[in-house]
Amino acid sequence: MIRSIRVTVLWTMAGSGLLLGEGPADWPQWRGPHRDGISQAVGLRKDWSSSPPPLVWQTAGMGRGFAAPAVVGDSIYLTGADAGKEFVVALMKDSSTESAPPKTLWKTEISAAGDVGYPGSRCTPTMEEGKLYATTTAGTIACLDQTSGKIVWQVDMVKEFGGKMMSVWGFSESPLVDGDHVIVTPGSDEAAVVALDKKTGKEVWRSAIPKAKGAGYASLVVSEGAGVRQYVTLMGRGLVSVAARDGKLLWTYDRVANGTANIPTPIVRGDYVFASTGYQTGSVLVQLSKKGATGVEAKEVYFLPHKDLQNHHGGMVLIGEHLYGGHGHNEGAPICVHFLTGKVSWLERRGPGDGSAAVSFADGHLYFRYQNGKVALIEAKPDEYREKGTFMIPDVQDPSWPHPVIAGGKLLLREQDRLYAYDCSAGK
Repeated sequence: MIRSIRVTVLWTMAGSGLLLGEGPADWPQWRGPHRDGISQAVGLRKDWSSSPPPLVWQTAGMGRGFAAPAVVGDSIYLTGADAGKEFVVALMKDSSTESAPPKTLWKTEISAAGDVGYPGSRCTPTMEEGKLYATTTAGTIACLDQTSGKIVWQVDMVKEFGGKMMSVWGFSESPLVDGDHVIVTPGSDEAAVVALDKKTGKEVWRSAIPKAKGAGYASLVVSEGAGVRQYVTLMGRGLVSVAARDGKLLWTYDRVANGTANIPTPIVRGDYVFASTGYQTGSVLVQLSKKGATGVEAKEVYFLPHKDLQNHHGGMVLIGEHLYGGHGHNEGAPICVHFLTGKVSWLERRGPGDGSAAVSFADGHLYFRYQNGKVALIEAKPDEYREKGTFMIPDVQDPSWPHPVIAGGKLLLREQDRLYAYDCSAGK
């Protein structure tokens, strides 16, 4: 179903730069330029122990949400919820002054908010070629014009594809844009993963996955494992992969799944895929190889039980040959694990904050954002754990879950209705 909906334009500026191309300082989608939690920013502060990075601006009006922002140049985009509706909001930073908060360009309603636990948006918009792609907790995906906020098309995944979640917390993925297509996960057995034409929203293909058990809370990533372009995600049944060309189911791996919520986005490198889940489950590395002329096979390299490594949510990052993130269910104990062997290099049993930790990386360091609002800078080296300072986000409304975003020398932290920007440039 494709239809339009009201757009409210709140502020405009000639030559606003909304159509800027993506550069090395941008964060244009979920988990950054490559969906791996890694920022390309350099020249950042490497020690917060004497003083935390200064807060340079803050703004409100984002609505309820756990979604991190997307950033291209001076433009910032978020999803939010208010008064039973979910929307996308666009902000523009005045490049002539560092301390002035961004102004709201437009705010576009997409759909009614889903009836979910922990109300609020989950989706980081995906920006590509002047368009934004976003989903709501109720299962609507929309394409919007970046400049005006006008809806180009939208599709209700529940009505069109029988979409369903594995549990009660609402659709949470950020759409994957790949070539001419937008890839999303409705989660039904008949249409577990679908490809839509990015210009029209019309169906290109759908993947039937038996016993899919609903969509999970991860987002799709691209793998070229075994020489086959494919889309990988965590669903209700576990790890799944479908062919990018036609949506054919290539392989599944179910042991890493739990029955409540499979959340972290998988990590891919070469012929390998890593995934971890909480709820006393564990972590896995699989290796992909060719199977027949066009098939792919996934073989377990190692499986780590929950006592050794489980990432509840907040994700992990792969830097060099090591994985870094938070270990434990409802915990964010900093941990470093060798990617190919699963051997733990170090584990800090008591992290600097409380609850799960959302983790991003930039310029040699990990940015841990804890559920209680504590933010920590940790050096990303496998020889030993080195904490380099912490600070608290103001006015935290526990749970404080949005992932840290590092773009343009700033650390952006969403806290429900508010967005905070901290200057992480060296010498500040």
